[in-house]
Amino acid sequence: MTSQSVTRRFKQNIPLFIMLAPVLLFYIVFRYLPMAGLVIAFKNYNFTDGILHSPWVGLQYFEWIFTNSQTLSIIRNTLTLSLLTVIVSFPFPIMLAILLNEARKMWFKRAVQTLVYLPHFFSWVIVGGIVVTIFSQQSGMINHMLERWLGEPYPFLYDETSWIAIFLGSGVWKEAGFSAIIYLAALSTIDSSLYEASSLDGAGKFRQIWHVTLPGIRSTIILLLILSMGQVMEVGFDKVFVLQNNAVANVSEVISTYIYKTGLQSGQFSLAAAVGFFESIVGLVLIVTANRIARRFDQQLW
Repeated sequence: MTSQSVTRRFKQNIPLFIMLAPVLLFYIVFRYLPMAGLVIAFKNYNFTDGILHSPWVGLQYFEWIFTNSQTLSIIRNTLTLSLLTVIVSFPFPIMLAILLNEARKMWFKRAVQTLVYLPHFFSWVIVGGIVVTIFSQQSGMINHMLERWLGEPYPFLYDETSWIAIFLGSGVWKEAGFSAIIYLAALSTIDSSLYEASSLDGAGKFRQIWHVTLPGIRSTIILLLILSMGQVMEVGFDKVFVLQNNAVANVSEVISTYIYKTGLQSGQFSLAAAVGFFESIVGLVLIVTANRIARRFDQQLW
């Protein structure tokens, strides 16, 4: 390829480079440059000495993470809630997309899509208010009915088991509809002749879904599963923070909320950075492991 052709191609793609520039700038400024601050995880950081001159402490904070019972409990809670979220939440968008794809009435399909997409645009503060309105022990709608029928309310938000169920359920309600968009796009690429052939062979609707639909979107499912595994250690600060309370702290205190309380509220920046660095390393290991497993089935991400 000559230099003239390279220059010509560059000029032709200038609009694309201009559209890509804000994305690159975002990742450079908010993703890559802040990585330099990870050095404070190996220092006893203080405002007086700053990042460069704070004394080195090596792996002291990482040793503290693995010897302190509180941090081990927080890591356990993070893994538990994250794995439960993947197990419970991951299949719902797939099922929802398949059901919407099978709908024949366009007005019904569009109405359902609008209803299930809408919660995605609510902030977790709004979702937390809705959850409290429904499940609050003093003023919740469900407890009003339980008090009439059984004579006493149930502490849904103060019992560890029911809190986890509400946490998982609210996450599914908020995100399943929007996540189904990706699967709907993948379903649109399946050749309709495959359904016709399977129908001629006597396959019913469920067999068509099992033998045609699911294999047709298998690569998309594996891709999103790999990406979700990278977020196993990242439960999400806002969704936990707006729902947690002291009564369920044993199961609701996770790494993101611990970093907020330790770093911003208590001023232990080095410890918070060490915990965050550990979280990122585990996430990297999980996503690489998931990709290696997917590679055996020729469905790897890279």
